[in-house]
Amino acid sequence: MKRNVLTALAVGAGLLVTATPASAARDDLARYHQQRLTWVSCADPALDAAGARCADVTVPLNYDEPRGRTITVAVSRLRSPEPRQRRGVMLSNPGGPGGPGLRTMLQIRASMTPQVLARYDLVGMDPRGVGRSSPVDCGWPVAFSMRSAGADRAGFDRDVALQADLARRCAEREGDRLAHITTRNTARDMDVVRAALGERKISYFGRSYGTYLGAVYTQMFPDRADRVVLDSAVDPDRYGPRMFQDLGAPNEAALDDWAAWTARRDPEYHLGATGPQVRARLQGLIDGPPVTVGGHVVDEHVVALLVFGPLTGRHQYPQIAADVRTLVDTAAGRPTPANPALAGSLDYLLRSGPDAGGDAQSAVLCGDVAYPRDPEWYWRTIQRVRATQPVFGPLTSNITACAFWAAPRERATVVRNDHPALIVQATGDTRTVYGHGVAMHRALTGSRLVTVRDVMAHGVFGSLPNACVEGAVNTYLATGALPKADVTCRDDAAR
Repeated sequence: MKRNVLTALAVGAGLLVTATPASAARDDLARYHQQRLTWVSCADPALDAAGARCADVTVPLNYDEPRGRTITVAVSRLRSPEPRQRRGVMLSNPGGPGGPGLRTMLQIRASMTPQVLARYDLVGMDPRGVGRSSPVDCGWPVAFSMRSAGADRAGFDRDVALQADLARRCAEREGDRLAHITTRNTARDMDVVRAALGERKISYFGRSYGTYLGAVYTQMFPDRADRVVLDSAVDPDRYGPRMFQDLGAPNEAALDDWAAWTARRDPEYHLGATGPQVRARLQGLIDGPPVTVGGHVVDEHVVALLVFGPLTGRHQYPQIAADVRTLVDTAAGRPTPANPALAGSLDYLLRSGPDAGGDAQSAVLCGDVAYPRDPEWYWRTIQRVRATQPVFGPLTSNITACAFWAAPRERATVVRNDHPALIVQATGDTRTVYGHGVAMHRALTGSRLVTVRDVMAHGVFGSLPNACVEGAVNTYLATGALPKADVTCRDDAAR
């Protein structure tokens, strides 16, 4: 299974602007709302086996010019098995941004009760610019804009030049289309999907960045949102560069935990008998010369990214230790073939081409929020945190292509409303940290927070078996009843 380095992202505030001009919403969007969808095979083995059907929904590229250029958004639908009990549709988003969403419903339905499955048609969607939805293709030579600054100023300067080149490539290849690949426009697309499906409201399940998208939808279309579940939520006020900076400290703490775990298994991994010794081996890879593994060059910009990707749960610790062992052996002149998981990670992180996905991710992030443009701002931040975040500070505080992007067309959405929602957050989440879930809870004053204590997990419902979480989510989706108060759940595996 591919390890998405940014399965978890989201993190900026600004003034709320109107969703669309009133006249356009009433008149010019009618042809989109009233379109008839053609449902066909999804041409996807998993979706087809589940009985899903897919369709393309036509939406405006620019909602300020709804009679102008159009694009298509791909959706999948798995109908309720009990039409008489059906309440409506539930859209879903897996996160990213830039994550394809056609299969998301398949990932979560296994944890849904028959009562919930009867209530909804489950609808997946590739957001605009992603997957089958008029995808962004910037022709990048790397998969992702997110990279570590490395060990010194020379490495940082090389990365500054790379990020400027990535932004230039996107601007040249995508032109004015790029400015419209944003969260606010995806929320507008969701509302077109709602209308095209003939629904008055939609329910929603979002993970990671998908929680931000869902919250933006409730803000822009409050009367059209029904039951909303936000799993591993983002602080909507920190969406942007501050979100990434918030990841440095908790991931450094998680790395300490991994290093201690690995040290206790030194006879197996030979990376050191103490946590500091294990960390020193990893730091040596960052500070040392590049190594070539599986045909990929792993250098100071990549090592931290390679470890960061799977550092989402303790079940990944053996793989991280095996990966580091392979890199250490290769650096010492003892080349070792990459194990399949490491080879897959390197192929995923360092590949290029239209299916890489990082350019779509950057399009959304950079199109949503204005990032600092001065490289010195990033360099000063890195130097400030390097002492306490030696591995991940240069990664999570580093410059990205957003520093060279055109200014966003709209200001970021301020999320402040009382729409009911159920928020699920693990205290050990290393992608959307626990404080972000608390902040989303404050922003959505009608919400309830389900805290999963002492669990290192990103994305709980549908991926981490937990009877307490599943009970709260299924009860809410089936009945609309939120818990009377916030809920604390424990790790089932620890009982």
